[in-house]
Amino acid sequence: MNLKPLSASLKVSGQLLPKDIESLKEQGVASVICNRPDNEQPEQPSHHALHDACHQAGMQFAYLPVVSGVISDDQVHTFAKLMEALPRPVAAYCRTGTRVAMLWALSEVVHNGAAFAHVLSVASDAGYDLSSIATRLQQGPASSD
Repeated sequence: MNLKPLSASLKVSGQLLPKDIESLKEQGVASVICNRPDNEQPEQPSHHALHDACHQAGMQFAYLPVVSGVISDDQVHTFAKLMEALPRPVAAYCRTGTRVAMLWALSEVVHNGAAFAHVLSVASDAGYDLSSIATRLQQGPASSD
């Protein structure tokens, strides 16, 4: 488990395992978001296994599966709502962390008015190349409000 901070309230990781949850709790993480669809790869733990581990640790868990390369505006809005509603800090994961970083960047731009250059820079500092969504970040997802 390699947590990379994108903000004070969000840390990103590649695939988490149920055994990682207790360590996350010890690090002060209060909630976990899974952005990885079940059965993406063989032997990947299901979101149910992570949910159960979080429940046993007294942590919140949310499941928002996102297919790699296909992030909808609805998923961006749901991610932003989860970040507002869940106890913080939050650890979010997918296979490598890139989808989470994309969701975060898009939600920061549309919901928090962050400058696209800023979110690209923060993501880059954490090791995520979001150049594939730079145009979308400049435009911002359509608001559902």
